[in-house]
Amino acid sequence: MWTLLKKILVTLLTLEARGVVKKYHPHIVAVTGSVGKTSTKDAIYAVLAASTYVRRSEKSFNSEVGLPLTILGVPNAWQNPLRWAQNLLDGLFLLLLKARYPRWLVLEVGADRPGDVKRVAKWLPVDVVVITRLPEVPVHVEYFDSPREVVEEKASLISSLKQGGTLVLYGDDEKVAVLRARAQGKSVITFGLSKNAEVRAEAVAVHLGEDGEPLGMQGRVVCGEESAPFIVRGAVGTHALQPFLAAAAVGKALGHGLEEVVKALGAYEPPQGRMRLVLGLKETLIIDDTYNSSPAAVEAALETLKHLPVKGRRVAVLGDMLELGRHSVEEHRKAGALAAKTGDLLFTVGFRARDMAQGALDAGMLDANIFQYEDARRAGKELEVMLKRGDVVLVKGSQSARMERAVEEIMAEPERAAELLVRQDPEWKRR
Repeated sequence: MWTLLKKILVTLLTLEARGVVKKYHPHIVAVTGSVGKTSTKDAIYAVLAASTYVRRSEKSFNSEVGLPLTILGVPNAWQNPLRWAQNLLDGLFLLLLKARYPRWLVLEVGADRPGDVKRVAKWLPVDVVVITRLPEVPVHVEYFDSPREVVEEKASLISSLKQGGTLVLYGDDEKVAVLRARAQGKSVITFGLSKNAEVRAEAVAVHLGEDGEPLGMQGRVVCGEESAPFIVRGAVGTHALQPFLAAAAVGKALGHGLEEVVKALGAYEPPQGRMRLVLGLKETLIIDDTYNSSPAAVEAALETLKHLPVKGRRVAVLGDMLELGRHSVEEHRKAGALAAKTGDLLFTVGFRARDMAQGALDAGMLDANIFQYEDARRAGKELEVMLKRGDVVLVKGSQSARMERAVEEIMAEPERAAELLVRQDPEWKRR
């Protein structure tokens, strides 16, 4: 019954959203890809919000429900039918009455199943399409015939570009040439860390505090003859720079100067659960990457942990990676092997993550340094006992692994969990 009601609801919300787009003609930036969509959306919002009225997708509203909710400017009603009815009424008022509507929308477009992006591309007129990194084994691949089909699904958003629109691509991706060719004469600008990227970061380093503690990332952003120094505070890892660079590329595509863009990005704060730095108990530091997980993201996070200046031990707390289908066992074992070369201790959470433990053992990590759990909160409680001053702890896993519960057990200020961690609203807390 709920499935039928959901289909009806999605149909009605989408019809209203389409009508609102036709009536108010907002400029639209649409972000898709497999890594860093939400962070990229938030960074682009920071650039646009400095000079115009703009709305962005809340949190990770990128589904068949989340996208129309953002366009209509109404909240997720979860399981409350009265609130859904109110949302539909609010959408109807937008169509029937004249309201103040944003000049720009920054929308995140996800692909959980085949056809998700293609359906959106058919009706959403987009000024700027941003495609973030598309790794070899992307998240959600379980529901597609192959990783190539995932890439094809994401790339279908390019067809939504208006005449005169711009395609913004992750320039360090080997697929960039193929994606560029699909732009069919429209403007293309690339971002990344390699010299091939038109908007790129140079002289990248960890931004350290007075006591040598990591505070974020720093470097210079370069585009043509322009360059400007930058600091991204509160998150670490070179992949934490990709949203910053993507937003800078969007700013340049829209005619903003580089210094102006970097100044606007001073308001950008990396979202919760995306390589965010959180103070831990016993003078430790937590790298909170608990929003979601995929093989590419785990690899990037572990590489960051490996190269971060550490006074104590490097500890990896890794939960299940979901929706990998037949790639699951192999990718979990690869992650475990990399963790063995990266850290001193490995905590795994979940049934699938047992393969991480096996991969770490096969790569030479001592059995005494590997701890396996089924529950994230219990893993956090037991890690709390073992923590030592100066340890740096990376916590990561797919959404349903609920790895933020492990972070809550070892963070220095658990009373700030609602502010610092993901999935803290009442609906999530009840699950």
